[in-house]
Amino acid sequence: MKRCFLRVLADAMNPYSWVMAARNKAFDAGVLKSRESGIPTICVGNISVGGTGKTPHIEYLIRLLENKYDIAVLSRGYGRKSKGYIRACAQSTMEQIGDEPFQMKEKFKEIDVAVCEKRVKGIESLVADNGSLQVILLDDAFQHRYAKAGLNILLIDSNRPVWRDNVMPFGRLRETPSGIKRADIVIMTKCKVMTGEQKEECRRYIKAIKEIPVYFSTICYGKPYHLFGSKQADTEIGKESSVLLITGIANPQPLKAEIERLGARTELMQYGDHHNFSTAELDDIAGHFSKNRHTMIVTTEKDATRITQRKDLPQIVRDNIYALPIEVRFMDGEEKLFNENIYDYVTENSRDC
Repeated sequence: MKRCFLRVLADAMNPYSWVMAARNKAFDAGVLKSRESGIPTICVGNISVGGTGKTPHIEYLIRLLENKYDIAVLSRGYGRKSKGYIRACAQSTMEQIGDEPFQMKEKFKEIDVAVCEKRVKGIESLVADNGSLQVILLDDAFQHRYAKAGLNILLIDSNRPVWRDNVMPFGRLRETPSGIKRADIVIMTKCKVMTGEQKEECRRYIKAIKEIPVYFSTICYGKPYHLFGSKQADTEIGKESSVLLITGIANPQPLKAEIERLGARTELMQYGDHHNFSTAELDDIAGHFSKNRHTMIVTTEKDATRITQRKDLPQIVRDNIYALPIEVRFMDGEEKLFNENIYDYVTENSRDC
């Protein structure tokens, strides 16, 4: 499988592609220097802008490693109102560390979570703060080449693979698909329905650039749970449900399709990625819920971190809002093989294990 000639031509004429190519060549040649941390460092990133499922894949790695190793997650902390290095604690707020790191710290209280826009400084600070640290997970750092990860996991959305896209501003790519050559593992994400032939096409394209493992993952949804604990711990979505779906994520359509698959009548109120809800918008949500006689409000765990922080949340929203948790599962029975890849890398590169 070859990439469409017109896409290749468009990227070749795009000044942004030239800048990124020059930057990558400078790193490859050693003109710009990458620094290693000295302990196993796993980067989970992408070539596309948003929407590939980085957070659930980071959480998968946390669950895989947290009982065996002292681990930390380092993120930029997108959307936070602070700057510099911050190591999260029980008192940290979403405004200080960003919605996704806040979500991780809430779910995995025993691990280190830190934010820093400069990854090298963030890694150095984490290592200085935690002398027993054994593994660092870098969230969305594939293009942050000053920090050199020992294992680069590249996520590609199977619904919009990089070879069918273009570099910004003509598409959603941060760099050309040739960036695949820096990856050590590729995961094709959101593969709800993929034929064997489609999977082989993906493998052929990727392995023509670099001979690396290619895995396929899908998102699995759990039972919705009430955000404020004032109702049953979890509930069912079914044919009797009328759901008002509230999202501030890059692509809410798979989530909407899942709720509709369960038989619920669904109304979507979609906001931009990492959206901070205003008082007027919260009142609007309350009005839609009442007017259309919905039985429940459903949102994502990422959006829930922003909503639960609001003191001006209308009571009707507070009483009826649920979060729908998601987890990653690997297809074709390859979870064990992927896990072994991760364990092998950490074991072979660890100072203490």
